[in-house]
Amino acid sequence: MKFTAFERQTQGTGASRRLRKAGKTPGIVYGGNAAPQNIELDHNALWQAIQKEAFHSSVLEMELGGQVTKVVLRDVQYHPYKPQVLHVDFQRVDETTRLRKKVPLHFVNADNSPAVKADKCLINHVVTELEIECLATQLPDFIEVDLGQLHKGQSLHANDLKLAAGVKIVTHGKPNPTIATVVEPVEEVVTAPTAGTTDDKKGKKGKK
Repeated sequence: MKFTAFERQTQGTGASRRLRKAGKTPGIVYGGNAAPQNIELDHNALWQAIQKEAFHSSVLEMELGGQVTKVVLRDVQYHPYKPQVLHVDFQRVDETTRLRKKVPLHFVNADNSPAVKADKCLINHVVTELEIECLATQLPDFIEVDLGQLHKGQSLHANDLKLAAGVKIVTHGKPNPTIATVVEPVEEVVTAPTAGTTDDKKGKKGKK
């Protein structure tokens, strides 16, 4: 994805507030061999871009001052209740940059799994994203999770995922975290009325 940024000349809380009132969003881009640079973006264009999954998880092309630089989104600050982005951070990357970044999981083939198709189970998505480590050039937009072979009573774990060469899952101390589990259907138990209940009620109604 490509977006346009502009050099920001003013700094400080007051300057940022004026930018937001003018429909702009302040930001910063850092990393690489260049110094950190303050930038501003058109808020409406940024808001539309930020709704797209790929804007958060892929290498982006930032046009700034007539030059295009590869970056990744590092942080977004939102207004507590308004649909407004208050600030964005980007990191410059190249073919030597090693990243740790969260990417979304795309679950496929659940309806074709024996657990769902034959046993009428449900599949619970325990996590919807994973943090990975890789070179910027290897960063996937998402990781596909194939649920097609799950059976009743099974779970799918991080080690079951097929990853591209050079991509490693960051588990934060958990050696093989659970990604999805099969949930068996709950049978509804209907309790039959106790014998004599109806007659007892009639008898009580007849008493004065």
